[in-house]
Amino acid sequence: MVRRNVIDLRGFLSFQILHELKRKRFCGDELAEIIGKKKSSKLTPGTIYPALKNLRHNKLVTFKQEGRKKFYTLTPSGKKEYLRTKKLFKKIFKNILNG
Repeated sequence: MVRRNVIDLRGFLSFQILHELKRKRFCGDELAEIIGKKKSSKLTPGTIYPALKNLRHNKLVTFKQEGRKKFYTLTPSGKKEYLRTKKLFKKIFKNILNG
């Protein structure tokens, strides 16, 4: 019998993408692999690419096409949003992480 997680953390995907892109640029496949390893699960294109599209739509990330791959980077707005969200995340989860 396969045990499923009861609490779903998919809502953090956009934050995780911004977190990874603050370090350097990545293509979608690389982001899926990095985030998937951290979550101990495989991210599908149907998961990562809609999130990237939403972040692009909100002007938080941009991309540069190189051959067949798109390499994503944070925009200035994306950097601000990442820092704002990280601060909020710390505030909300501080007691849980320290308790």
